[in-house]
Amino acid sequence: MTDKILTPIEIGLTAAIVSIDGNEPSILTASGSNGDALEGLPFGPFDAVAHRTLEIGLRSWVEEQTGLRLGYVEQLYTFGDRGRHAQRSDTDAHVASVGYLALTRAADSTSKPQVAGATFKPWYRYFPWEDWRDERPAVIEKEILPALEAWAAQSEKPEPERALTRGDRVRLYFGTHGAQWDEERVLDRYELLYEAGLIEESRRDERPAALARKTMPALGAPMRFDHRRILATAIARLRAKLKYRPVVFELLPPEFTLTDLQRTVEAISGRHLHKQNFRRLVEAGALVEPTGEMSTQTGGRPAALFRFRREVLQERPAPGLRVRGRR
Repeated sequence: MTDKILTPIEIGLTAAIVSIDGNEPSILTASGSNGDALEGLPFGPFDAVAHRTLEIGLRSWVEEQTGLRLGYVEQLYTFGDRGRHAQRSDTDAHVASVGYLALTRAADSTSKPQVAGATFKPWYRYFPWEDWRDERPAVIEKEILPALEAWAAQSEKPEPERALTRGDRVRLYFGTHGAQWDEERVLDRYELLYEAGLIEESRRDERPAALARKTMPALGAPMRFDHRRILATAIARLRAKLKYRPVVFELLPPEFTLTDLQRTVEAISGRHLHKQNFRRLVEAGALVEPTGEMSTQTGGRPAALFRFRREVLQERPAPGLRVRGRR
């Protein structure tokens, strides 16, 4: 009997750092240390000697790579699939990465990257099908659904490891044939596109569905390793959390107008919101209070300034904005 040689494992730390810039949700990207031209999220190894906790290690690496000191941080998920760094023939250590979501205010001077290669970029650059603020994105009808429906037709029965057929998943995740679009299914949609071989990461990982395609549609900018999957997880988490936690105020300045608040919620959720319904929802939730001051930065009539009412955290367990968008 021969002893089996186990692949060594390293723990990496990856940050999806979100900010709002000009009513657009942006994600911090950093250049690769080896000159990799692909965009990616800030990441680095966890050093169990230098870093007492995973979060301390994350904050250290982000500051080193971007010059940014993080505020709000929460852990997302551990990403360890084979193919994110290692292949079957590799002998180097496999890297499993712990993903984090972090929020920062664009107006805060400390939120500006201070090192070369670190910059905020719109997250809809990577997920153009997720932005429904103006209308249903044209790329869904033009590129995504024809390719997905053709792929789904190749297998009309549920696959052994799944309860739903391919067609069921296309309908549920992309809101077709009577199903409603669910903005929280960001990761489901991304992984369906990956499985169908419709995004560049799938070809790079040598997935059979991607290799079988003669041409690849242009479905958002690719990222290094599995960083677009990590970003999809972060967007889904933030969209869900808007509804039961006041995290949106981590992205706003201490004082803001109700229009600022609505546009930030719209930017994150990718949905257009009815102005009066939104304001009634904010009022009913008692999430904000007037400062007594007015803003003259609106370009029109002065608008009342508000601030987050922190007492709401003690008043009820899930103070969020359960918004419904217009379609």
